Amino acid sequence: MPTLDVENLVKTYVADVGEIPILQDVSLSMEGGESASIVGPSGSGKSTLLHLLGGLDRPTSGKVVVDGQEPFKMTDDELAKFRNRTVGFVFQDHHLLPQCSMLENVLIPALADKGVTPDVESRAKELLERVGLSHRLNHRPAQLSGGERQRAAIARALVNKPTLLLCDEPTGNLDPRSAANVADVLLELGKRPEVILIVVTHSMELAGRLGRKYELLEGKLV
Repeated sequence: MPTLDVENLVKTYVADVGEIPILQDVSLSMEGGESASIVGPSGSGKSTLLHLLGGLDRPTSGKVVVDGQEPFKMTDDELAKFRNRTVGFVFQDHHLLPQCSMLENVLIPALADKGVTPDVESRAKELLERVGLSHRLNHRPAQLSGGERQRAAIARALVNKPTLLLCDEPTGNLDPRSAANVADVLLELGKRPEVILIVVTHSMELAGRLGRKYELLEGKLV
């Protein structure tokens, strides 16, 4: 079962006015099959924390360990491979390529890694089926609703079988019905024992449906 251990994570930015602390001694531990929400006011550091967990940014100090791997001890090239193979990202904007079909969009992380094999293509189709888009394989993003595009983004995030599924306001741009549908998909996929799901959200309804609820207050996770 995969594990995530975060120890005493600190992030400080240097500005003209001096050092600006964003995160202070953030620690948490999770296992596969567990889910958590992170809430807090705008500017509290929620997205910064998610970026650190996913290796998109490096901390000022502290440690992140994913299944025994320490991404911040890696070179930039090693870190890029770690992100692609170990972390799936879902953002508020789906970031689908408009010129590509849904199937092609879902396969992009595999293209950036070891290439598309018949097994990988089969997995992409299975994921699109699981998120309710098996009838949309050859459609382009402009032909889908906002909720459908976000569900396709979830399928793309999972195609490389990541340990961490990190979501930053995944329902923020959606109407209530589409948001509930996307939340259902996330929760169903996040219960799988090989995935650790962490969701940054302003939606108290979505946060309440996840296994744990954290709040970032003055740089500390409570």
